[in-house]
Amino acid sequence: MFPKLFEYHWLVVHSYGLLLALAFIIGLYISAKAASQEHLDKAKIYDLGLYIAISSLLGAKLMLFVTDFEYYSQNPGEVFSLATLRSGGVYYGGFILAVIVGISFTRYQRLPVWKVADIFSPGIALGQSIGRLGCFAAGCCYGKPTKLPLGVIFQDPYSHETVGVPLMIPLHPTQLYEAAWNAIIFVILWLSLKSKKFDGQVFIFYLVLYSPVRFLIEFLRGDADRGFLFNGLLSTSQFISLALLVVAGMLFLILKPAVQEKSA
Repeated sequence: MFPKLFEYHWLVVHSYGLLLALAFIIGLYISAKAASQEHLDKAKIYDLGLYIAISSLLGAKLMLFVTDFEYYSQNPGEVFSLATLRSGGVYYGGFILAVIVGISFTRYQRLPVWKVADIFSPGIALGQSIGRLGCFAAGCCYGKPTKLPLGVIFQDPYSHETVGVPLMIPLHPTQLYEAAWNAIIFVILWLSLKSKKFDGQVFIFYLVLYSPVRFLIEFLRGDADRGFLFNGLLSTSQFISLALLVVAGMLFLILKPAVQEKSA
């Protein structure tokens, strides 16, 4: 809706970039606050947050290249184009790389891995909610045309030029759907921190609550550059959503019995 928040001569402040930065800051603040409740070193959590921020941005870009490999292999110059640099990339790519880096850093710092995963989960959900508002402002990750009253109409030619969103056509506000659900997930996860039965439970909750909704929202997405598998049956994000549900189930089976054995 408002891709440019401020513009003065050569200085342009994009709404997406500002909201993305805000998402990282608020998400990290929430994680540090949760760390205090768990009596963990906040300095180490802030350090980890920085590594997660960098790896998530890098992972999202890398997944973008993977999902649209055919285009970038035929147009290698576009890898460093302004449009690619402005693109936020694919969320799941950032999430997966951030988890790998996060686990590695946590083990190196001798922190409890699953406890740390729990304290970061609410911040991830809230940060993602704010980030999707940035997507809505920029026009990226847009939905398919709809006749429902919920449809939104993008009118800014700059959004069309940079992210390809159709103009003057009611579209599903998929960005707002996901932003709203992630805000709900944040509340659930934050409340779960105090009532969890074992370390890793809140992280499992995040996977279970986010993955199915992301799977369904993908059916409403209208942007084509998302990568498809199995002859177009599933988008890349839908396949990862299903895989993460399996991972969540495996983690529950592994971590829950471990707690029961300790309490026995």
